[in-house]
Amino acid sequence: MSTQDLENYESDMELQLYREYRDVVGLFTYVVETERRFYLCNQVDLQVRSAGGEVFYELTLADAWVWDVYRSSRFVRSVRVVTFKDVNVEELAKPDIALP
Repeated sequence: MSTQDLENYESDMELQLYREYRDVVGLFTYVVETERRFYLCNQVDLQVRSAGGEVFYELTLADAWVWDVYRSSRFVRSVRVVTFKDVNVEELAKPDIALP
């Protein structure tokens, strides 16, 4: 496999992932960004914890979709994330009218 073939494969995988995201984003209520992953979910619980003088964040997500091109199954029932970096949680705007 050449470098060009590998780059094309990765580009195709990213495009497929974006298309899947576009198709499923309307099913979810929240967007959650961590330093390593991007999630869509319908429930999120964010807890700020500290241990040994360090602050960390513990997230529990339910009914989630994970932005990860290498996962075979991006839909997961629940996710627990522990991170020392900032976390961004946003509620998605729901349109007033759904178009067919």
